[in-house]
Formats: sequence, structure tokens, C-alpha cells
Amino acid sequence: MNFSVYWQNADAVSKTLYFVLVIMSIATWTIFVIRLMGTRQLKQHAFNHLEQALNQLKAKLSLLSLDERKTVAEQSLLRTISEQKTKAEKGVAVLGTIASIAPFMGLFGTVWGIFHALVAVGKSGQAGLAQVATPVGEALIMTGLGLAVAIPAVLAYNICVRANRALAHGLNDKAHQLLIDVMLDK
Repeated sequence: MNFSVYWQNADAVSKTLYFVLVIMSIATWTIFVIRLMGTRQLKQHAFNHLEQALNQLKAKLSLLSLDERKTVAEQSLLRTISEQKTKAEKGVAVLGTIASIAPFMGLFGTVWGIFHALVAVGKSGQAGLAQVATPVGEALIMTGLGLAVAIPAVLAYNICVRANRALAHGLNDKAHQLLIDVMLDK
């Protein structure tokens, strides 16, 4: 069965599911590429932002006691780290959602195709190959499409989460280094 036969026999529900899954696939790849490129750029920007946050406080910190200086510097660094982590996580939840939903949408398409096969059998009164081949083929296409969307979304989600975790560790290490520098400044 080629795609034109599928498309001619598909109803509005099947075509809608098809378009939704295609849109989800495009969104997955777009978000994944943007997140990969963005995380690399964000890493250097975030490190610079940490340094800038403490540089802005240096004049004020010199007037404080050691404990106060440590507390103020820690809070400034934690706030900056939180801002940078929030930037890095944009779009990752969408990948997780697509990875979770796509197989079920494919399954719904499968159920819908099997339903069409049973309706065709019921109308003809015979359970021949001619009555069930197209709807079952439609069902299998929707199953495959759901998996074709979900699998890359799961992989992209896991890669982005891992990159964000590495970024968070790097930011924490840099913040500790900066905090030590602030504590040693008199």
C-alpha cells in the first residue's frame, strides 16, 4: 500500500492525527536543534553572568563582615544560577510531552483503523482481505508514525536533560570558585 492509497481512504480523524503527529515531529527536531545550539552558547554566557553578578557586588561586599559577605555572595550566585537554569530548560518540557503523547496518538490511530476494518466487514458481511487490508494498513501506518515521533522525542529529551545537568554542575563549580575568591578578598 502506498501513501496515496492511504490518504485517499483516510477519514478526517486519521488525517488530523497524521498532521498532529507531523507537527509534533517538526517541533521535536526544531526544539532539539535550538536547545543543543543554545546550551553551548548559554554555558559561556552563564559563566560570564556569574562573574558580572559578583563584580557588581564587590564594592558593597567590602563593607560587610565575612559571614555577611558570604551570605550576600551566595544569594547572588544562587539567583543567577537559577535564572540560567530556567533559560536552559525552555522547550525541554515540550519534548517530554511529545515523547509521552505520541505513542498514544499512534495507538488511537491504530484503534481507529481497526474500527474501520470492522465496519467494512460489517457492511459487506464477509471478512475478506479486500475489506480489511486498507483499514489495517492505515492502522499500521499510524502506529509507525506515532513511534517515529516518540522515539526521537525521547532521545532528544534525554540528551537535553543531560546537557542541562552538565550545565548546572558547571555553574555550581564556577559559583564555588567565585565564592572562594570573594571570601579571600579582604
